[in-house]
Amino acid sequence: MHPTTDHRPSLLLAMGPGVDDRLLTDAHRTRLARLAHTDPHLVAHDLTAPDTRVAAALAEAEILLTCWGATPLTAEVLARAPKLKAVIHAAGSVKHHITDACWERGLRVTSAAAANALPVAEYTLAAILFAGKRVLRSAQRYGELRTDDAWLTESTAWGNYRRTIGVVGASRIGRRVVELLRPFDFEILLYDPYVTTPPPGTELVGLDELCARSTVVSIHAPQLPSTHGMIGAAQLAAMPDGTTLINTARGSLVDEPALLPHLVSGRLHAILDVTDPELPPSESPLWTLPNVLLTPHVAGSLGNELHRMADQAIEEVARYGRGEPFAEEVRASDLQRSA
Repeated sequence: MHPTTDHRPSLLLAMGPGVDDRLLTDAHRTRLARLAHTDPHLVAHDLTAPDTRVAAALAEAEILLTCWGATPLTAEVLARAPKLKAVIHAAGSVKHHITDACWERGLRVTSAAAANALPVAEYTLAAILFAGKRVLRSAQRYGELRTDDAWLTESTAWGNYRRTIGVVGASRIGRRVVELLRPFDFEILLYDPYVTTPPPGTELVGLDELCARSTVVSIHAPQLPSTHGMIGAAQLAAMPDGTTLINTARGSLVDEPALLPHLVSGRLHAILDVTDPELPPSESPLWTLPNVLLTPHVAGSLGNELHRMADQAIEEVARYGRGEPFAEEVRASDLQRSA
């Protein structure tokens, strides 16, 4: 806690080239300059580079405001930042730049993962509703047949009334998806080995049962050694014909070689915002299958949604200056089970 309420900490922006221009508006930079001693236009792209302005600002910084592309905060970097007390990350995961040396130093860390969770959850809700209505298939057939109703006999099994939605992972995003699904006539199943009391309106089940009962399976688990390939051959085989698999988490959570035969045959459908590898090979059938919607990792914050993350990060700067706890503090123990 700080002894006064008007403490203005020294702050340095640290992120990849061009990220600050997408993240911060002029209004954000103006507010930062009011809340902290900072040059809101000085951005450290590489904290190890021999840049005298960056080195001087780093030596005085009490806060680093980071985003994508931030330099890993190794012991060597921290040695150049003797006054550093907090890292405020204006994005989701901090695993890329927060090292053991940060925890050993006792740095306080916060992230805008909660702000980034919302657009992913919104994308997922749209994907679930479109999956139930078979929007991709109906659009294709409409273009093929160019009639107003001759093909509608195909739609007798479509619709979103009393569908069963399986949510894999009670992460920030998974819980946000559950919240967004509540107004609809869905049965919601949840799998998460760390959850003992499910959120209201959900039924906690095992992963295999979730796959066997759901008409849509949406993945929101973190990328960990224990989750690699968690949706494997057995889980895919258990899914009923016509099930849609949605993945907005990480491609490695799905055994893609096991998934492809189900997609090629048309037995399953998929909405994939992530794959493994992230860019599928040019010859991959994922590019052309009519029952697959492939998007280029756009579910998370992009465009003006980045400003929501900036808003949250700057609010954390304000809290720090007032001597208040962070609203979204990250602890070392959190990273064992989160992205």
